[in-house]
Amino acid sequence: MRRWTAAVAVGGALALGLTGCGLPAGVDGELTNSWQPIPEPSPFVPPAEVCHPGDFAETAYLSSYSPVDCAAPHRVETVHVGTFGAAAAEATAPPAQGSPEIRVAYAECDSATSEYVGADWRLGRLWVGVAVPSPAAWEGGARWFRCDVTEVTNVEDNGGTASRTASLRDALAEPSPLHLTCYAVRNDDNGAIDTMPAAECDEPHNAEFAGVWQAPDIEYPTRDRDWAQFHTECRKVIGRYADVPLDGNLQFRTGVISLPGGAAEWAAGNRGVRCYLWLDERNVERSLKDAGTEGLPIQYE
Repeated sequence: MRRWTAAVAVGGALALGLTGCGLPAGVDGELTNSWQPIPEPSPFVPPAEVCHPGDFAETAYLSSYSPVDCAAPHRVETVHVGTFGAAAAEATAPPAQGSPEIRVAYAECDSATSEYVGADWRLGRLWVGVAVPSPAAWEGGARWFRCDVTEVTNVEDNGGTASRTASLRDALAEPSPLHLTCYAVRNDDNGAIDTMPAAECDEPHNAEFAGVWQAPDIEYPTRDRDWAQFHTECRKVIGRYADVPLDGNLQFRTGVISLPGGAAEWAAGNRGVRCYLWLDERNVERSLKDAGTEGLPIQYE
């Protein structure tokens, strides 16, 4: 009944249009020529410089995306959002962790994070990860990757994620509690390093962070001869830090702790190795930066 009534009304209007004096001013009778075309749907791209209350996840699902102001408690901060290159973009699924595509993304995140925090992020208690879209988002056209950074309680003893209430923007640009400094290394019953809790440099300690060695594209160390290269290069970092000669006596001035990221980070492309001087048999109550040969004398025994 409603359809019949509507047809009559349209017919009546048409009849009026045909018998009247024409269309009202500004009406041309064309129903569609002024409509804007409907834009093509575009995939969601997350913004940078936002924080997240949950822990880092390699796959970022839209259903769990709930950013917060960085002044609120959070555990992860997105410092940069990049786009995968053509080779990755043509794939039918997001790149897997450790793939060449993730290594390219990690290199971009590495650089972007250091710029964001104001110095090489490895100088502080920070960890960087690359998050990718979910398979469903990838199928819908998402080709972004997210560079997420997290403060950790320590980087030496497998520390956990710390909760923050401030952005990491320029957090390492000036000396801060985030910076790696001095440590009180403790050995186990076999003389191997057990733990290395942080210590104030003006209190008794036997180790100190000296800097970062950027390793070439080599295998992750698993054998003594692999570690030998790491220790040799880290000793050079220590020598420059303490301002002592980089000669054959350097090995008698200081022990060394070489700390790359884990194997998964290495596979992702993190080649930054943290280097620590280690006195082992003695304690000092000052920083040994620029201490010279007096601060790091040759140990003959």
